[in-house]
Amino acid sequence: MLFTSIEFLFLFLPLVLAGYYLLPFRWNLKNYWLLSASLGFYAWGEPRFVFAMLASIAFNYVMALAIDHARSWRPRVAKVLLAFAVAGNLALIGLWKYCNFVTATLRDWFPSWQGAIPQTSFLLPIGISFFTFQALSYVVDVYRGEKAQRNPLILALYIALFPQLIAGPIVRYTTVRDQLLARRTTWDQFSTGVFRFVVGFNKKMLLANLMAEVADKAFAGAPGSVAFAWLGAMCYTLQIYFDFSGYSDMAIGLGKMFGFNFLENFNYPYISKTVTEFWRRWHMSLGSWFRDYVYFPLGGSRVGRGRLVVNLAVVWFLTGLWHGANWTFILWGCLYGVLIAGEKLSGWVQKVEGSVALRLFYQPFTMLMVVLGWVLFRSPSIGAAGNYLAAMFGSAPLVDGSAIFWSREMVVPLVCAVVGSAPTLKAKFLARPWFTVPGYAVQFALFAVSISCLVMNAHNPFIYFNF
Repeated sequence: MLFTSIEFLFLFLPLVLAGYYLLPFRWNLKNYWLLSASLGFYAWGEPRFVFAMLASIAFNYVMALAIDHARSWRPRVAKVLLAFAVAGNLALIGLWKYCNFVTATLRDWFPSWQGAIPQTSFLLPIGISFFTFQALSYVVDVYRGEKAQRNPLILALYIALFPQLIAGPIVRYTTVRDQLLARRTTWDQFSTGVFRFVVGFNKKMLLANLMAEVADKAFAGAPGSVAFAWLGAMCYTLQIYFDFSGYSDMAIGLGKMFGFNFLENFNYPYISKTVTEFWRRWHMSLGSWFRDYVYFPLGGSRVGRGRLVVNLAVVWFLTGLWHGANWTFILWGCLYGVLIAGEKLSGWVQKVEGSVALRLFYQPFTMLMVVLGWVLFRSPSIGAAGNYLAAMFGSAPLVDGSAIFWSREMVVPLVCAVVGSAPTLKAKFLARPWFTVPGYAVQFALFAVSISCLVMNAHNPFIYFNF
């Protein structure tokens, strides 16, 4: 079920909210209601995948209890149990998400072995990368000293909670532990959640979907001109930001409606002065997850230069692989690994921070690398990405009819999207007390427009649902 669907907005969400606020908190009734709703939400499209998630919940519940029990009296046993828990989670995601990729790659590399290598066709459970990483962080935190959750239904709610189940943010158990057990929702918190949901909905329907029209046409084949290739790349750059940050806004808003406070996932990444800063602002819950559970355990930055390069290579290879079972995602991750390693080894970040002149050069370079990275990310294959990049840099005619037509059509949306992707508007108007009522009025008027767009086009999937 999508947040941007008629069923969710006018059936599922009102029913879940009504049941939640009518039930008392005693005996965990609100939590059990939310858990039932979350499982129903996940089962809406493919009921069988609920069993994969329930298996993950049961496995991690048992392993966390065992680790918690062994941690104080048998540390080595606890470490072995942790290794088994990590392996089990990776096996789950590896089977569903990467098995097809591995077998197809092996069949391509070794044609003579095709008879011995099966051609698998596993369907990908929606949100498996997100709920698996939440489960992994939970068992690791228990090993590090967090008390294991004794109530399996509370742990199930943490992993399956529908606002963040499908595409994040990746929520840590330590962040919501106390909220799972006791929380109160004030009118201010609820109304803030509604407004945040509306803002995210408008981002998706009015900006991301509009940018997608041009991006989809440009990436459908080799662009017909240099101008159209660049226009398509810029539109996709804005599409993925408003699509994913819009979903995060909706998830955070829904969380507030039910008394949860999720951490932010975006902080205007396209104003970043360096590539390192970009990843501190983009998909922050994923970046902090890899930092705390992979990069720091490997030694982080407090190692020699050679080891630092290895640590970054591991993190960014895994970051690319997490996004999808395709060489384009792996290459995209490796691109960022090279760029960030270069910044760290050269001390370039500190130089840019301390020099206006360097910033004037390096900030546009950072944005250029981000745009080129999104071309890799969006392309179905490395060959297609190469053709697209070649078109951007001169293999196609300079201008064609598509570039002229869509440039005229997209002037206003592009200006709105660029302004909306920077904090200037928020600083000048939205954060001012006197703008509260007009701001709410504008967003709810846009929400009405978004609903009309939804009625005309009922299928509005989010990009990160694929991961």
